[in-house]
Amino acid sequence: MIDKLSRIICRGWCLLGVLICILMMAVALLLEHLWGLEPCPLCIFQRIAVIATFLVLLPGIFHNPKGKAGAVYGVGALITSGAGIALAGRHLWLQSLPPDAVPSCGPGLDYMLEVLPFWGVISQVLSGSGECAEIHGIWLGITLPGWTMMGFAVLALISIALILSSLRRGRRGPSKRLL
Repeated sequence: MIDKLSRIICRGWCLLGVLICILMMAVALLLEHLWGLEPCPLCIFQRIAVIATFLVLLPGIFHNPKGKAGAVYGVGALITSGAGIALAGRHLWLQSLPPDAVPSCGPGLDYMLEVLPFWGVISQVLSGSGECAEIHGIWLGITLPGWTMMGFAVLALISIALILSSLRRGRRGPSKRLL
């Protein structure tokens, strides 16, 4: 099984990651536009992490580097998906707080971007607000940030597989390729 996974070339892992990113964004946009769930600032930051992971993996589909060069795409995707895991984890932590410990609702993201410097906006969003602590949807007992964290975990595993298969291919040279 491991040998078959290591035979998947860079293009295959990048394509799989890009498809996961498209799925995650499609679900987010459906929830927003069809079900009317407005994203909180942490949700928007998680969307940015999905888009960043997409942008890191997309060139790998077309470039399809040979040998160890594919690990560059894997490391970049691991960094962006790791940031997404951290954001989703922060969101889950805010949702787990007792009602009296939840921070008060702050201004909207649009207003903060107009008034505060960029780093001030990031600091404000990561400190959380009451709207980020609200639970708007649960499916199979898991909240939306929980599902998002699982999506980022899958992207991180794909990134690790991309790194390992690239490094392994660099050691062994060309082999029978899948995809």
